[in-house]
Amino acid sequence: MELSFDHDPSALEALSGEWNALLDRSATPVPFLRHEAISVWWSTLGGGEWPDGRLWLGTARDADGALAAIWPLFLPEGPTAGDRLHLIGSFEISDYLDLIAPAERSAEACEALLQAIEPQAEVHGVELYNLPEASPTLALMEAVAPARGWRVSRERLSPCPVVSLDGGWEAYLTRLDPKQRHELRRKLRRADQFPEKVELRIVSPADDIQAQMESFLALMAYGADKARFLRPAMRRQFLALTREVFRCGCLHLAFLDVGGVPAAAYWSFDYRDRLWVYNSGLNPAYASLSPGWVLLGQLIQWAIEHGRREIDFLRGDESYKFRLGGVERSIYRLTLTR
Repeated sequence: MELSFDHDPSALEALSGEWNALLDRSATPVPFLRHEAISVWWSTLGGGEWPDGRLWLGTARDADGALAAIWPLFLPEGPTAGDRLHLIGSFEISDYLDLIAPAERSAEACEALLQAIEPQAEVHGVELYNLPEASPTLALMEAVAPARGWRVSRERLSPCPVVSLDGGWEAYLTRLDPKQRHELRRKLRRADQFPEKVELRIVSPADDIQAQMESFLALMAYGADKARFLRPAMRRQFLALTREVFRCGCLHLAFLDVGGVPAAAYWSFDYRDRLWVYNSGLNPAYASLSPGWVLLGQLIQWAIEHGRREIDFLRGDESYKFRLGGVERSIYRLTLTR
């Protein structure tokens, strides 16, 4: 396998017709690696996380012209410039990242990346952030890189709790700690008995996504940390990502309305038979109802009823993720230097 690099951003757009088809066959088919998500991230450099960068889009093709592997990379420039390539999406707002290639081609693709970098005088390393623990890239790079004279280090970054939905709602409840099972049932029952109507509302393709996102962002902004996070560049990034995910049918935006007023909301990717819970907002005026818990309980019920296999809570060790049955998986940073 021979890898070549493109630095012209038009090369990213030119792959739009092939990218997601390859991702569907890849070892790490996650929503953050879809062409739409990568393109939006690159257009804003992660909502301003990086001041500047140069595209290093690595691709390999088979003899028949079929796309065999993608290394979506960039080299930071400006005040935070270095000499290490990063995966597009690194690292704050894309929870899972990786090489895009089928598992059986991953070894070739890892070797091809290092071989393609070695003649490049301006690159002295690679930072692979947010690799899922199941990614073959971790072990393959740890085997391939030292054989070529590269140094490799692995660092665990964060847990990513995942809830299995096997067996239906009652089976899910039995897997919870008895105390948490009782607490969830109590909160859902109290919502059913609340004086004002409490209902789950999921944004549909017929809805005005801009208006729905304004409601969601207003809920996010109640939290001081999230209000700071929503600086103008990040807001543009989030809105652009939402439009693209909505357009491709992968958005699951759910509100908990109380008396017709949004009290809580969760923004998730609905992708490959699971919900990937990405962000949330809560109105503190409804705290006595525990709207976040109620909404998550209803989301889990919805996911089970609609044939989803898992709820992925993505990065973070917040206690509620484990109290709701999350089983820990991890993401890693792999650093390669020469």
